[in-house]
Amino acid sequence: MYGYEITQKVKAETNGNLILKEGALYPVLHKLEAQGWLTVEAERVDGRLRKYYKITEAGDKERVNLLQSLQEYLKTMEQLFQPKWSY
Repeated sequence: MYGYEITQKVKAETNGNLILKEGALYPVLHKLEAQGWLTVEAERVDGRLRKYYKITEAGDKERVNLLQSLQEYLKTMEQLFQPKWSY
């Protein structure tokens, strides 16, 4: 996907609850590219250069690792804040 397309997909997938501004998105995309987690292909569309971003195999592995870490964190927070009712 290209940058604007990513912002619109995030907005649609979150029912408008998360608005990802392009000014916040592009620095992250550049960082992910520098780390080898994204590839970029440029294509001219209607006279404008459009960059398409695609996750690499290494990026997908990192995504899985980060999601597992997030799940563990959320499980820990749930255990920590879950009230224990005793009478």
